[in-house]
Formats: sequence, structure tokens, C-alpha cells
Amino acid sequence: MCGLFGNSRQALHKKQKSIYKRAVEEHVILDMVSDIRKDMPRIGSRKLAKMLTDNKISIGRDALFDILGRNGLLIRRRRNRIKTTQSHHWLRKYRNLTKGMKPIGPNQLWVSDITYIKTIDEVLYLFLITDAYSKKIVGFALRIPWRQAMQSSRLKWPSSKNQKVSSI
Repeated sequence: MCGLFGNSRQALHKKQKSIYKRAVEEHVILDMVSDIRKDMPRIGSRKLAKMLTDNKISIGRDALFDILGRNGLLIRRRRNRIKTTQSHHWLRKYRNLTKGMKPIGPNQLWVSDITYIKTIDEVLYLFLITDAYSKKIVGFALRIPWRQAMQSSRLKWPSSKNQKVSSI
């Protein structure tokens, strides 16, 4: 049978032996990873690779990534993101009155957006009011905390419709 595929019986048995050896090694590695993760459930793959080499198990980082990925044991990073949109509140939510509206000139439709700027010490919230036709900023506020910036009296407005707003 082996002659049909161009291999000898010796090559077939050698291949089977290497597959079995790799499966046993993978099983041992997965057992050690599960033991380590009992104490430290969020430990990452790079630290696991270091701990395994300290325990005399020789495996590379990429090979460990592959084994953990095949078995669903990779840890996903937690994203520390600042939430700027909260739609699940008790306040009234207004429907979108501008849906499908296409302005044909400036100052017909203004849209607003909120974003945040992370600095070393704090988080600043930037509120922008933009003309939908010309895409120019017609009002802005940069504040911390974000509730202060929502007050319309704190927004910077141009004194006339044609005047540009100074930059921040």
C-alpha cells in the first residue's frame, strides 16, 4: 500500500510516530496551561511561553500561540474605552428629523458630534457643531467633565454667519 504513494513502510511509521509524539506534547502543554490558568486566569501567551520554558518545556512563542488558538485558549485583550454614547437612558429619545435631507446651501442643516481627547492627566470632551453642506465647524466646546460642555452658553460661536470660528 505504501508503495502506491511513493513511500516506504518505514517512512509511514516514522510519520505516524511523529504525529503521535506531537499530540502527546500538545496534551502535556495544554495540561500545564490549564494548571497555570487556574491560579492566573488572564495570563497571556507570552508569559505562558516563558513559564513553560522555565519548567523545561521547549516550545516557541508562535507554536504556543498556534496550540492555544486551535484549542480556543487565547486571551482577548480588554479594551479600556471611554463611553461617549449612551442610548439606553430614561430620557426621551428624539427621532432623526434630518434622515434623507440633503442641504443645497450652507447653514441649512447643522449636525453635532462628541469625541474625546486623551491627555496625560485627564480626558477632555470635544463637542463640535458642523454645517452639513460646507463641512465647516460652526461651534465647538472643549471641556472636562463632559456635562459642562453640553451647556449651549459655553459653546464658541462666530459673531456672524460668514465669520470663521477661531481654532482651539
